Amino acid sequence: MVTQLLFKDVKNATELRKMAVNGEIKGALINPSMVVDAFQILVATNKAVHLHKNGKMKTRSLYSEIIFNLSPTNNISEAFKRFGISDSDSAVHIVLVHNKDETLNIDDIISKVDGEQIAVDQVSDLTDVAKIKKLYKIAPQEEKCGSLLDAVVCRMATKDAA
Repeated sequence: MVTQLLFKDVKNATELRKMAVNGEIKGALINPSMVVDAFQILVATNKAVHLHKNGKMKTRSLYSEIIFNLSPTNNISEAFKRFGISDSDSAVHIVLVHNKDETLNIDDIISKVDGEQIAVDQVSDLTDVAKIKKLYKIAPQEEKCGSLLDAVVCRMATKDAA
């Protein structure tokens, strides 16, 4: 199962990033300005879980693999720079992967974030469309035949095919 949490007005991004690195938060901490829709996160997570089960991950953990899978390139450090949270970020999208029978202490994670929790479907309010179009190299004519989300997910899905 995948649980997504979204926060804005976050004041402790530095501490959150350190907690994730130290394993105190078992989740992917994503910069929501690079997310068009929660479906984009589900695509990256599904791919990460599949690669994890088959022993084919390119990164060291399931959560780093989720961040890497959001990127249109195969450069791991670039993926972390663009999609992971940085110390100056004021919003964070947290992704948790767990078994159905596993008890997940969401309140514990929520209590670590000094910010306002908002509905995940509001992620588009935090999206930096210009940055996303530039990073994924999306041409104006492409948007005439599909959505920005379609273009982004297509690039994420096909980055290994080249």
